[in-house]
Amino acid sequence: MNKKTMNNKKGIYKIQFHNQGKLYELYARQVTQSNMYAFIEVADIIFGEKTKLVVDPSEERLKQEFSSVKRTYIPLHSVVRIDEVDKEGINKIIDSSADKDGSNVAAFPMPPLQPPI
Repeated sequence: MNKKTMNNKKGIYKIQFHNQGKLYELYARQVTQSNMYAFIEVADIIFGEKTKLVVDPSEERLKQEFSSVKRTYIPLHSVVRIDEVDKEGINKIIDSSADKDGSNVAAFPMPPLQPPI
């Protein structure tokens, strides 16, 4: 891989990242290291079929948020993990500000990575 890219035509990637106190989980066909320092580039976001009878409100919110987005750039320090999966799942937003036991401990914010000298 010459360009440090993960955009296999058949590959589907699950990207989990923090955004404004919530954990976002997106499925996309392309994940690439961005030319902008300390960002990853996510393109071709996959949304579920419109023929489903049950509508997930968090997926609908994500559809609205990313409806006109061709590609999005996510800060590297907010990415939790990126997995290559066999098939797409449901995009969702999970409230990560409070644990299930009621604690409100937040992760300490990390500074962006420093460029090599």
